[in-house]
Amino acid sequence: VQLQASGGGLVQAGGSLTLSCAASGFTLDYYNIGWFRQAPGKGREGLSCISSSGGVTYYADSVKGRFTISRDMAKNTVYLQMNSLKPEDTAVYYCAASGYGCFREGNDYDYWGLGTLVTVSS
Repeated sequence: VQLQASGGGLVQAGGSLTLSCAASGFTLDYYNIGWFRQAPGKGREGLSCISSSGGVTYYADSVKGRFTISRDMAKNTVYLQMNSLKPEDTAVYYCAASGYGCFREGNDYDYWGLGTLVTVSS
């Protein structure tokens, strides 16, 4: 059972990236998937979550209107489309799966993927 976040990289401010969260060993269909990030020297921040039924439950104020979460059941993948990126978006981004619901805090998630680094240059 493994989650893997990918798609990070170096981008200029104002640019876009799409992160993917893929699962191996289990299907994401029955899980609620959250995206989190952790910037250097800062705590973990919950960004968004999509429920097992496909409903988007929240966006953090810091990314609302710029980031979009979605899922593709056929590909067993959840995406985070990030537009209008800012230098303060620089962080390691993680996805996590919960069988119980969507939560802004990470403690209630069952599985975590390895993160992917996003660096936004000014």
